[in-house]
Amino acid sequence: MITVYGIPNCDTVKKARTWLTDHGVDYSFHDFKKQGVPEAHLDAWLQAVGWETLVNRKGTMWRKLDAAAQAAVVDAASARALVLAQASVIKRPVVEWADGQITVGFKPEAFATRLP
Repeated sequence: MITVYGIPNCDTVKKARTWLTDHGVDYSFHDFKKQGVPEAHLDAWLQAVGWETLVNRKGTMWRKLDAAAQAAVVDAASARALVLAQASVIKRPVVEWADGQITVGFKPEAFATRLP
């Protein structure tokens, strides 16, 4: 089963979900706002894609952080703490594919390569 993690009103998450639906791909959706960040999965995400990819340092939530909070994110441990406190800094969507692979963000051509 494919799981898409994100925030429902995020435009990129909407595009990814629409793409999956349009291509007949079954998936479940995990809403960070309602369900939080699953700690058990977060460590796997950090290991698979790295904190630099997982933390969206170009997003609105990142820009709202004060300079000290931004400067404190220097490694996976500090990124993990920030993500658990502020789920909105995660680059979205995070997708756990049926084969166990993890991707971050949405590009139609990348999603197409994931289909059987």
